[in-house]
Parts: sequence; C-alpha cells; structure tokens
Amino acid sequence: MKFENRINRTQSASLFEEAKNYFPGGVNSPVRAFKSVSGPPLFIKRGEGCRFTDEDNNTYIDFCCSWGPLILGHNNAEIKNMVIETVEKGTSFGTPTKLGNSLGKLILENHSYIEKMRFVSSGTEAVMSAIRLARGVKGKSKVLKFEGCYHGHVDSLMVKAGSGLATFGVSTSAGIPEAFAKETLVVPLNDKSALKEALEKHGDDIACVIIEPIPANNGLLLQEKSFLEYLRQVCTEHDVLLIFDEVISGFRVGFEGAAGYYGIQPDILTFGKIIGGGMPVGAYAASAEIMGHIAPEGAVYQAGTLSANPVAMAAGFAALRQTLGSNFYENLAQKTEYFVKKIQAYCDEQGYEVSIQNIGSIFWMAFTKETIRSADQIDPASMEKFKILHHDLLQRGVYLGPSGYEVGFVSAAHQKEDLDQAAETICVAMDIVFS
Repeated sequence: MKFENRINRTQSASLFEEAKNYFPGGVNSPVRAFKSVSGPPLFIKRGEGCRFTDEDNNTYIDFCCSWGPLILGHNNAEIKNMVIETVEKGTSFGTPTKLGNSLGKLILENHSYIEKMRFVSSGTEAVMSAIRLARGVKGKSKVLKFEGCYHGHVDSLMVKAGSGLATFGVSTSAGIPEAFAKETLVVPLNDKSALKEALEKHGDDIACVIIEPIPANNGLLLQEKSFLEYLRQVCTEHDVLLIFDEVISGFRVGFEGAAGYYGIQPDILTFGKIIGGGMPVGAYAASAEIMGHIAPEGAVYQAGTLSANPVAMAAGFAALRQTLGSNFYENLAQKTEYFVKKIQAYCDEQGYEVSIQNIGSIFWMAFTKETIRSADQIDPASMEKFKILHHDLLQRGVYLGPSGYEVGFVSAAHQKEDLDQAAETICVAMDIVFS
C-alpha cells in the first residue's frame, strides 16, 4: 500500500539518513526504526505535558510516553527542577548518596511486597541480576519463562518455545550460545497443565519461574488472577522462586504494581521505566533474607558504576513522590477507561473487528473480537491494519508506538479534552483502516 504523507517529515528523514552512518539501522533500539510502520522515524526535539514536537515542528498527542516511564507526562516540572538542582552539585560520584537513601526509603515504605532492593541502570540489568540471585539462592541453574513474555535482552531469556507444551528454549537472536538457551524452559501462558508438567519433570533443576504478571511487551495479554495464583502455589510446592517482572507494570497499575493489584506475593520483583522518572534506572527487590545473598553481604556478585546515580535518583524520587498523591492511580485508570470505551463504542457501532484491552493506564488495540491471553492468538496479518492506523494517526497528530504489538499509555498529563480529541481522531482513522 502506498502511504500519502500530509505532514512534513523532511528533517526527520534527513536525520535518519545521517544516523545510519553512526548506528546499526540508524537507531539505538530496534523498534525505533519504524520498520513495522511507514516512513522514517520521528526525531523528537521537545515534549510538554501529553504532547511532543518533532524536528519538522509537527506536534502529536503522545501515547507511547517513552515506552512507559512518563506516567506524569513530558517535562514534568517537579522532576525537571529536582534534576537541575542535583546536576548543579555534580552528575556522578561512584559513592552512596543521600538521594539513593531517599528513593529507597520512599519505595520500601510504600510497597508492602518487598523489604530490600538494589538499584541498577535498566530493566534488562534488573532481570539479569534477579535471575543470578535466584540461581544463587537455590543452587539450581534452569529458568522457566512463558511464551509471549519479554524480559529484556538477557541471553538466557531471549528464547522461544520449540515443539510441545513444555520445551527447552530456542534462541531468538544470533550470538546466544545454544547452551544458554538450554538452561531455559518455555511454556505457554495461561496453561496450568503445561506449567504443572514442566515443574513436575524439571522442578529439581529449576531455580525460578519468571513472568510478566501483566504481559505488555507482545500485546496486552491479561492473565486470569486464578492462573497467577496457581503459579504462586506450584512454585511454592516445588521450591522454585517466583519472579514478577514488573518493569512495565511496576508503579503503573498502582504503586505496588501487579503484586498489589492481584494480591500475590512473588519472591523477587524487577522494576524499571517509571522508577527512574525518565532517567535510566532499574531495580530488583525481595525479602531481606533473599536480598542478603547479594554481595557484599552474600556470595551473589552484582555491581554497577552508575547504579543509584544521583541524577537518576532525583528524577525517580520526584516522580514517585507525585504518584503517591491522593487517588492518583484511581484517576488515571478512570481516564484510561473513559478513553478506551469511547473508541470501543464507535468501533462496535460500526461493526469493526476491534477490541481494546486495558488495565490501569495501559491499553492495547487488537484487530479482533477475541479475548487474547497468549501471543499465538495474535494474527500477524492484523499488523497491516495497524500500519495503516499508525500512518493515518501521524497525519492527524496522534502518536502510538511504532508497532502493533506494543501497548499504549495514558499519563497524568492527558486531560479529558486531550483524550476526547485523540479518541475522535482514532475513530476517524479506523474508518480509513476499514474502508
């Protein structure tokens, strides 16, 4: 299909061509290359509230929100002021700082599912460290994950299922030794029998099970609470640690994330995105007993030059302090529900094959009426419809992440009038998709 550009993307196109001389594919993270949608990627120069502006001076209502961290919107005043105040004193010391204590205390005093934590610099690093910790605690090597859940670019987790219900993983990336992939078992989401089979057969060798309790990297694959409760139960029965990867859901569906939302106690949690207020921060956390295995207290080694960097700690503290405001998460969920229902009602009225799943302030548009709980239910052909939708929305000033498998986010900066405008625009774009 030929896409007509009604907006000027000249500067973005020129910068993208230049970037190809410096970076593989012209980007520093693959999805930014716009390979799944149309035209060159947008080069953004400024953000304010729920909008950002590209180098060609086109402004968009943003529902990507830097892939989730910006729960308060762009250029939040409190975050900006605290970052500037911190930078004026220095950017990095390689030592403990009072700001690290402040953020750690804020989190631990308001998150009843964890007792101690360790800051790192990304969600991937948090997951990598959590896996090592689990192996160190249990003295076992294998990891069980679920098909359709993404846990960063950790070697042993960049795997997919082979044939059969419970299988050893097959690498999804070059450069990962087969031996690493063989340390990972992969089972389908929402399949109790496959999970039970894997744990009964390999439980003596499995250190941990890791899951996105709200899978949001391959569509929004909302799991039934009963499945997550069963997962907790069988992990306990087989003496296997349960890791909740809350890099997306942490501080997004509530301050206590999915653990608090579902009322389930995992053994280890990983965080990223929102925890840094727009700066590169990750963390992993658990009980004091489990975290006591981390060096220098224990034998599990993990370190990082820029871990708990003061500028990042300042941004995270300023962000999370605001999320503790009265009814913050309730208001955000209500706005998201309002936005989603408005689009869904129009699609239903028109007879369009669209369903929009949402939880808290996360949403995802699927071109089907089927309730999708596993990645294999997503029809790859439906991504052509998303490509049309994404292109048309760019022309009309609404930005979604450049992949139909990615979720969208509503921030505190999105006001009712912004959501009304965006919803009406999306409805018009749906008419184009289904014309």
